[in-house]
Amino acid sequence: MLFLHSISLFQFKNYARTEFAFDKRIVGICGRNGMGKTNLLDAIYYCCFTKSYFGRSDGAHVQHGASGFRLVANMELNGRKEEAVCILRETGKKEFYLEGELYEKFAQHVGRYPCVIIAPDDIRIIMEGSEERRRYIDALLSQLDSQYLQHLIDYNRVLQQRNGYLKSMAEKNIRDTSLLDVYDQQLVQYGEYIFSKRAEFLKELIPSVISFYKQIASTDEELEIEYESQLLQHPFAELLQRNRQKDVLLQRTNAGPHRDNIDLQLKKQSFKNLASQGQRKSLLFALKLAEFELLKKHKGFAPLLLLDDVFEKLDEQRMHNLLAWVCVQNDGQIFLTDTHEDRIRGHFDALNQPYQVISLQ
Repeated sequence: MLFLHSISLFQFKNYARTEFAFDKRIVGICGRNGMGKTNLLDAIYYCCFTKSYFGRSDGAHVQHGASGFRLVANMELNGRKEEAVCILRETGKKEFYLEGELYEKFAQHVGRYPCVIIAPDDIRIIMEGSEERRRYIDALLSQLDSQYLQHLIDYNRVLQQRNGYLKSMAEKNIRDTSLLDVYDQQLVQYGEYIFSKRAEFLKELIPSVISFYKQIASTDEELEIEYESQLLQHPFAELLQRNRQKDVLLQRTNAGPHRDNIDLQLKKQSFKNLASQGQRKSLLFALKLAEFELLKKHKGFAPLLLLDDVFEKLDEQRMHNLLAWVCVQNDGQIFLTDTHEDRIRGHFDALNQPYQVISLQ
């Protein structure tokens, strides 16, 4: 089992020096907007992923007027207590330690403390382009397979280099394509691994998403989810050769896992165009809970679940269905934020489960 006993924040966002202790599996965090509820969840996320969930640079998370931050999480993993420390130095250098040992690569830590977060802007996974859905699946697979994360890092590095060279070819009228051959060989090495893992895990994930959607929405609506990849039809090396002339003309790489998508349809039409607001929210939670379930299955214990401002997203029935599943049917630790303490306590009391409420003043 994974359990966060405490976390201390020093010069992190709006926290000058604060420590929080957690003694229950279900934790409610309440306070007015701007008091730091989301910042606390993000600090927990930092200690699991070595970075913020919200995509900004590390320096953007330093308290105003300060020149660095420090986060210390005291975790318990399968009966063993551990200390994880994230430090952003005054120089801008970030360091991450586990039990006093410095990680050489941040990727080595990702997946040790699996974590799933649901935040207000996550509806982008459904409403925006394929990049958001790739980011969703990459966050999941990076926690399950350290090789996947390293291959993804290497793939994106080579892709950037290849695209840079394609632009140089146009700007400098370069005819020699031998360097493209080298980049292509490296892209194939990393890209085929990424594709194979996405295809493998999506066979598990997609049925789970559909099942959760039906539970949360209390419906049998015809939801279809399909993995779309050019590599399903042709080998990656063949695709790169076939698209080379187009790549040179457009100065970017037009084939590969970076173009993959997860297609979402409702009643044979685009989900985002047809679905109501409630249906979109139900699918978002279904995606996240399926991620939670897959992590739990492969890790052997439940990940941390961070729910930010979920009461504003779902109606009473959907909220009851969600909380009953995450709080009663699962044994993982849950952190949930809301602006109204009475509302948190009311929902938690109805579950008949021990809980803790932290009020931010």
